[in-house]
Amino acid sequence: MLTISDLTYRIGGRTILDECDVTIMDNWKVGVVGLNGAGKSTLFKLISGDLTADGGTVEMSSKQRMGMVRQDIPEVDTSLVDLVLEANTEMAELWKQTETEEDPNKIADIYQRLSDMDAYSAPSKAARLLTGLGFKEEQLSEPFSSFSGGWRMRVALAAALFVEPEILLLDEPTNHLDLEAIMWLEAYLANYPHTLLIISHDREVLNKCIDHVIHVDRQKIKMYTGNYDTFERERAEALGLQQKMHEKQQAERAHMQKFVDRFKAKASKASQAQSRIKALEKMDIVDAVIAERAVHFKFPNPKEIPSPMIAIDNADIGYSEGNPVLSRIKENIDSDDRIALLGANGNGKSTLMKLIAGKLAPMNGDMFRSPKLRIGYFSQHQTEELDVSSTPYQEMFTLMRKSNPDVTEPVVRAKLGAFGFSRDLANNTIQSLSGGEKARLLFAFMSFDAPHLLLLDEPTNHLDIDAREALVHALNNYEGAIVIVSHDPNMVERVADRLWLVKDGECHHFDGDLEDYRNFTIQSQRDARKQNKKKKGKQNGSSSKSGASSAASNDDKPSLNPQAIAKLEKKIAKLESEKSELETLMASDGFYTRPHTETKQAQDRHAKVTEDLEETEAQWLDAQIG
Repeated sequence: MLTISDLTYRIGGRTILDECDVTIMDNWKVGVVGLNGAGKSTLFKLISGDLTADGGTVEMSSKQRMGMVRQDIPEVDTSLVDLVLEANTEMAELWKQTETEEDPNKIADIYQRLSDMDAYSAPSKAARLLTGLGFKEEQLSEPFSSFSGGWRMRVALAAALFVEPEILLLDEPTNHLDLEAIMWLEAYLANYPHTLLIISHDREVLNKCIDHVIHVDRQKIKMYTGNYDTFERERAEALGLQQKMHEKQQAERAHMQKFVDRFKAKASKASQAQSRIKALEKMDIVDAVIAERAVHFKFPNPKEIPSPMIAIDNADIGYSEGNPVLSRIKENIDSDDRIALLGANGNGKSTLMKLIAGKLAPMNGDMFRSPKLRIGYFSQHQTEELDVSSTPYQEMFTLMRKSNPDVTEPVVRAKLGAFGFSRDLANNTIQSLSGGEKARLLFAFMSFDAPHLLLLDEPTNHLDIDAREALVHALNNYEGAIVIVSHDPNMVERVADRLWLVKDGECHHFDGDLEDYRNFTIQSQRDARKQNKKKKGKQNGSSSKSGASSAASNDDKPSLNPQAIAKLEKKIAKLESEKSELETLMASDGFYTRPHTETKQAQDRHAKVTEDLEETEAQWLDAQIG
């Protein structure tokens, strides 16, 4: 149990959190939400001890471990699997002791402790975490120092998950993940066996992984039961009630004030006026619903042009002759298309976007582009090209003047206003803008001339939940074509009606919705693991600690007869059916409003069924290999 009592934190003279109280029970999965700057990350740092509170306490059991994703992993040449294994410091130390300890009794105790920790299957577990987060099997033995920043953060996340602390804190864990890795992480966190606190702007992740919400708002924190959608409904209802109470009190206050103003000078009414003055002073005014600065913007609608706007015929594309990233691309884009590109990072989605945008020419094949076609292209890398010493108004004025030398100030400000830029904000320097404001500025730049086609490459980076919601509404009200690459499943599901899968050097239509793609991805990962096991036979984790590798490789099992294999297949079918029924129940409306004992029972059962299913599938696979 984690207990926060009277927690207060200030920076300079500014109060971030003020006398906050909340209790988090064991095994709860809690989403921490709130506007940017409300204090979510500060709360995490206070819980972890990275910051010292100005008042109050954070208490947890001395037997519980707390874990976070490390931001400071040194640039070492240790392999990915071994780096993840080393995150469990006790296990790593025990393996070292096996190499130096000479006392037989102590050696026996060490191996017993390793057995209790399930250390012999640890390399396999580390490998599953890394491959689930997007690493290929052959990359697991490569040195950590050979990977870039985003991939290093995946290793750090895998290390935090490997330790399985009793209280796990995750601050925006999906920031460096692609859609496929996010889908895997959703399933993993939903079955995490201990307490989880997660900050995320991805509402799909929150809906699938949490059973409680902590809302950080105006220096206070408040606990809600349920997933994110349940929280939104309850908060909306509470705000509506608050507004009605405020209006009622304001009417009563106005009536009392009118009486005071009218009769306070009359002797016959003086006492009554005085009593009303005292009542006004003591009245507990319910705050009005202060409209949080919701982001609203609008993409201008283009004039129609004939379809197809773009036709790609058997094109090869890439960056070096004779070495295409994608081959034999044959696709059309019509004026009403809403297309999402799927596929793991590094498979060529951004390369295909550059071809469509005209930033990359085909190596071979043909490409038709309508002569009237205007394209708006968004990429987060464009933020690096902004003149940070300039202002949004100056940059927009310069941009629009290239196509219309007579453009006027009101027209420029109207374009910026459509994306939430007031006069004051438009006159601030770009370097003073937040990440979300810079993203909105790029939306304004890319769409000022009403393009027929919007190309959006990871548009939700730096956007909070409200801004993402505004973007979804703006895209759904836009009447042109859209091609989007996004790691936000909620956005893909609500914006796209066609899915293209970019994989293995090719691009094909994917028949089905995003849930079908989730299942396809899970099955692909299972198939890859099975293929790898067939190649390696009984060996488990070749780059792992020698003791664990040796123990795993010596764990030979006898082959099973056909009847036993059939029995395993029957068990797998039964477990898959039960797992599907539980997931349907957990996704149903009102599930998280049930008593906590019921929801926890279903979640615990889902975790157990998932574990049994994986174990049975492993037994079946071993039988096939053996």
